[in-house]
Amino acid sequence: MNTTIYDVAHEAGVSMATVSRVVNGNPNVKPATRKKVLDAIERLGYRPNAVARGLASKKTTTVGVIIPDISSIFFAELARGIEDIATMYKYNIILCNSDQNKDKEIHLINTLLEKQVDGILFMGGEITDEHAEQFKLSPVPVVLAATLDEKGEIPSVNIDYQQAAFDAVTALIEKGHQRVGMVSGSLEDPVNGYQKFSGYRKAHENAEIEFDETLVAIGDYSYHAGMDAAKSLNKQENPPTAVFAATDEMALGVIHGFQDEGIKVPEDVEVVGFDNTRLATMVRPTLTTVVQPMYDIGAVSMRLLTKFMNKEEVDDQIVVLPHRIEYRQSTK
Repeated sequence: MNTTIYDVAHEAGVSMATVSRVVNGNPNVKPATRKKVLDAIERLGYRPNAVARGLASKKTTTVGVIIPDISSIFFAELARGIEDIATMYKYNIILCNSDQNKDKEIHLINTLLEKQVDGILFMGGEITDEHAEQFKLSPVPVVLAATLDEKGEIPSVNIDYQQAAFDAVTALIEKGHQRVGMVSGSLEDPVNGYQKFSGYRKAHENAEIEFDETLVAIGDYSYHAGMDAAKSLNKQENPPTAVFAATDEMALGVIHGFQDEGIKVPEDVEVVGFDNTRLATMVRPTLTTVVQPMYDIGAVSMRLLTKFMNKEEVDDQIVVLPHRIEYRQSTK
């Protein structure tokens, strides 16, 4: 049988209300009484019922986190930032893998709400009207991490993806490249597709270079998509002399795809990635990439959520963190 609060009260010779005050950190308990209760808890191995405590306080101190791919290095680093801040503010995490599937995402949102979480951190692709409606009806606060709400109505933490892509492609153009290729995610994806692609196009317009759609390959963010893109781009009559990839994993595939074709990086073609995951230093040549502060995005999004959950003042619910380019061996 599980030890109950009644057992602890009986063992310590106090009321159940006193045990409850000790368990919940109420200061209005005499030190000697508190010690008696804590000693009884230790002897009996009592563990407070979080569900019962949640019903009493209307808080479960639990946050639901929805992640597209729990195995991804990118999202793992984000999750680490979330977990560290959650621990600091004494929140527990329920981590859910959505496979970036809309139906599964909606199902997980409802499942977490049924579990009475105090807040939700959401990472995904496109925020559809159905997502927005679910978030609007949510009785608890929701914050997006590394995910864009194009209407700007849902609190979020990101970098300026369009500007970051613009900066990376402009840097290549300024080095003399007139034919810069891009390996993009689906253009329906606001972050890895549309925003970064828009930055790519804007850099060409700014440099008065005509846009050539044959230099753009669409992939699924995977290493193999990058390899396929490199081989496809190399078959062009006038192939690119530099390539910007929307993720580091695709950039690694691009480098190896070119190498398989006998093309040297960076001597024949320069490659720039995006995210600055650990993969960037594992490939040879090491990868020049846009630094997206993944840990910071996770940490700041969790802190923003704690403010909403604790009804603290929030100056700006749309947070944009800085980015930079880390130059390594895949560019000259």
